[in-house]
Amino acid sequence: MDDLEMQKYLFDLQGYLVVENVLNQQELKTLNTLIDQQELPPPKEQSRFGSAPNGSGFLQWDKRFCDLLDHPTVMAILQFRLGDCFRLDRIYGIQMEKGMKRGRLHADYGAMSRISHSVPGEYFNFPRHEITQGFTVVSWSLSDTGPDEGGFCCIPGSHKSNYRLPQEIYDAPENSSKVIMPHAPAGSVVLFSEALTHGTAAWTGEHHRRSLLYKYCVSHTAWKSDRVEEPTNTELTPRQKILFLPPGEPHLHFPSLFDQKEQ
Repeated sequence: MDDLEMQKYLFDLQGYLVVENVLNQQELKTLNTLIDQQELPPPKEQSRFGSAPNGSGFLQWDKRFCDLLDHPTVMAILQFRLGDCFRLDRIYGIQMEKGMKRGRLHADYGAMSRISHSVPGEYFNFPRHEITQGFTVVSWSLSDTGPDEGGFCCIPGSHKSNYRLPQEIYDAPENSSKVIMPHAPAGSVVLFSEALTHGTAAWTGEHHRRSLLYKYCVSHTAWKSDRVEEPTNTELTPRQKILFLPPGEPHLHFPSLFDQKEQ
């Protein structure tokens, strides 16, 4: 069994996937140094950084952040989840330090969506007109995260659930064995569906958390009407430029990211 076959199986089963050792030590050092140079406010004052849509976000800081847009390791997995035609919808970074509290469990699609009107304990039918699996997040771990530190947490398989999350788990996820924190050491990439019930666990690590989130969606959808802008100081590749196009019907009004000329 090759790696991609296993990755497809695990992503489909769990709603998330961790791929380790994607970035080497030199790449990690470079990216962290570039972030250090931004002189960001302390994590407890501002946990998110470099967000967009609002210009180009952290993509404007250096070409190395743009190189992650279509990193070879994640492109085949994104193609499996989103097809040949997808776009960059949002980006931001997350920083945390010891003592920062957890965030709430949530999902943007499916039974846990804020607009689903699902009723606790009642079967939820996925609407035919909604693209519930059309958004995938790629989170680059620039520091160790996992059970010993905190960070990303989720309920595996919840992206396919037809029932709303019980209030007992929502109120105290730290007490539920169903909520896990995948081990994602520095240099790993975590991919997950926005339909997965997920959140941020309290940070207990001695070091600071740093993660870069790139959020992609199928080409004919969008989270908001505004878009991430291309950085003005970096020459993007033809394939990278496609990721910044406005929404359009796949293949008809939006080109494939996997045509031979783009590869």
